[in-house]
Amino acid sequence: MVPAGGQQLAAGPFAHPMYTVKQSYWAFLGRTTRVLSPDGMLVAYIKRPVFKWKEEMIIYADEAQTMPLLMIKARQAIAINLVRDVFDSSTGELVGSIRQRGLKSMFRDTWDILDPHEQQVGLMQEDGNSFLRRLFPILLGKWHIELHAQPVAYIKQVFRFFAKEYTLDMTPNQGRMDPRFAMALAVLALYAETRREQGS
Repeated sequence: MVPAGGQQLAAGPFAHPMYTVKQSYWAFLGRTTRVLSPDGMLVAYIKRPVFKWKEEMIIYADEAQTMPLLMIKARQAIAINLVRDVFDSSTGELVGSIRQRGLKSMFRDTWDILDPHEQQVGLMQEDGNSFLRRLFPILLGKWHIELHAQPVAYIKQVFRFFAKEYTLDMTPNQGRMDPRFAMALAVLALYAETRREQGS
């Protein structure tokens, strides 16, 4: 899925060049995140559980949570360079991993994208004046995702009251990264913002 796989999803809900990622602040016992297509249709749904010692999330295709797409599971409960493995829910296959650069992310959010063989094949990194954003959280964020040193997607925060919203622009992807994996990355960027603002 990381080095390839995007071409297998050339039709249907994962064929769009743009997506909207929205997080609600009002969900009981866990915030909900929705990924929407340009026409407003639900593409992916995540309800982040609370009171879990080791982070684990499932990305579903529906709000009823009956059609799992991906599972994101942290290897450790606490680590400086926390690694999250991403599994295909239909096969159980490890499709890639996302490793956060803990110390560097104090000043600029940075994640390494690893293939199933633990080789780094890509990167997601915060752009712009990240230091000012840590002092003034009202400033909007943006990130880029690259694979083999080539851009495949851009994430840009949109100002909204009482919610978090991002656009996921996959125009430069050209089938190189599975859109579902890019959505997982966008969700992790969103959660990192939320944790920082909460001071946790």
